[in-house]
Amino acid sequence: MTVILEAKNLTTMLRNRAGIVTAVDNVSLKVRAGRSLALVGESGSGKSMTCLSMLGLLPSSGRLMGGEVLFKGRDLAKMSRAEIQKVRGKEIGMILQDAMTSLNPLLTIGDQVSEIFRVHQGITNKAELRRRSIEVLEKVKIPAAEERLDSYPFQFSGGMRQRVSIAINVAMSPDLLICDEATTALDVTVQQQLLKLLRDLQQQNNMAIVFVTHDLHLAAQFCDDVAIMYGGRIVETGPINEVFAQPTHPYTIGLLSAVPSLATYSNRLSAIPGQQPTLARLPQGCRFEPRCEHAIEQCRSQYPDWFEWGDSGRRTACWRTQESLAGVLAGIPVRSEKSVSEVA
Repeated sequence: MTVILEAKNLTTMLRNRAGIVTAVDNVSLKVRAGRSLALVGESGSGKSMTCLSMLGLLPSSGRLMGGEVLFKGRDLAKMSRAEIQKVRGKEIGMILQDAMTSLNPLLTIGDQVSEIFRVHQGITNKAELRRRSIEVLEKVKIPAAEERLDSYPFQFSGGMRQRVSIAINVAMSPDLLICDEATTALDVTVQQQLLKLLRDLQQQNNMAIVFVTHDLHLAAQFCDDVAIMYGGRIVETGPINEVFAQPTHPYTIGLLSAVPSLATYSNRLSAIPGQQPTLARLPQGCRFEPRCEHAIEQCRSQYPDWFEWGDSGRRTACWRTQESLAGVLAGIPVRSEKSVSEVA
């Protein structure tokens, strides 16, 4: 399949009270047309910052220090601000976590939806703008779309506001859609409706999707591939059914073991001890080493190389991957306690 987006050795630094810290460290990933990539990890692992880095949307305290962001063969990291603005919204859409903060409370829904057509297609005719706005709202299944154009964001429910955000970001039929925790604040029923909507839109346009989440249930249901992030780095990646069925990095195994299951009953859920290291005090070696009961001296002194195997692109950054695959690493199962179907 065609690779739509490829990030190579992406490195982003932020300035905060602790000084200059590395928020995204040497991250590489690929997103293919018609497929969904889940970017998974605990809060603060660097998922959102990775997406913002790729689109040139870093805060004033952040700076992209190195790497390439190849989108359909063009390096977004080398584009000027004017050039990348032509790409954002038209060829790449990004749905943020809270639609109430991404929509302007002072403008009507119609004004905000029509802006995408004014900016990227140069349409100024009010009747044409209104027609297109109605059309795209109907596309995302908003009832009485023509009447709702004159409403304000506060007059919509959370799910409807998120549908408006989706409408704005798919209006130009982009090649890539980034969903940054787009369903986090919504109830389960609305989550499923939006996932179905995104899947339908993806199939219609052969659109690639980056799905940022810390919810393994949603990732297993919706995505084809997965990249597990920890401490600003990707530690394991591959097809999601393979990674969830046979995780090889201790962090991935810990995340899957912490997922509650309706099939079995347990008095206590498994939990990964400790917390993620702060960006100002990262370990010298593997960043998961302080929380990993299977760490060896090499883990403490040197960050692991990538171990790659199979024909599907499986990769793990762990010194003990080969032992794990061979099934001889005591305490770390080759297969997770939970099947992919249980996680989903």
